[in-house]
Amino acid sequence: MIGVMRQLPPRLIARYSSGLAAVLLTGLVGFQIALAVGAPWGRAAYGGATERPTARMRVSSAVASVIWALIAVVTLNRGGHRVPSVVPGRAVPVVMWIAVGLLAVGSVLNVITPSRLERMIWAPVTLVLLVSTTATELAARRRH
Repeated sequence: MIGVMRQLPPRLIARYSSGLAAVLLTGLVGFQIALAVGAPWGRAAYGGATERPTARMRVSSAVASVIWALIAVVTLNRGGHRVPSVVPGRAVPVVMWIAVGLLAVGSVLNVITPSRLERMIWAPVTLVLLVSTTATELAARRRH
């Protein structure tokens, strides 16, 4: 698989992996917004501690939705899509590596969470996001 990816032009890898990441991040943002407005989806988040998110969880989800939306735009930008620039050009690789780090931590947390529902939904999503954002950044570096 890695050998096949090395044969593809970096521009295509960056474009497709960033598109995949953006789609998944859009779903994550929607989920976080739903939690922020009080959707009873708490069993699939925050360790599944409660059905209805607490006020603190709702604020956390609101902040997370903004952060993940910005990361989606930066990822699309890094993948070569025409989107507005939300950070200075020199900061884009830094933001990408921060996103990769957050997704690595999120992947571990979603794998070890006591919430079965959270493991089933978010562990695969964060793992695919981790791979796709990493692939986007590495391909973009090869491209430049």
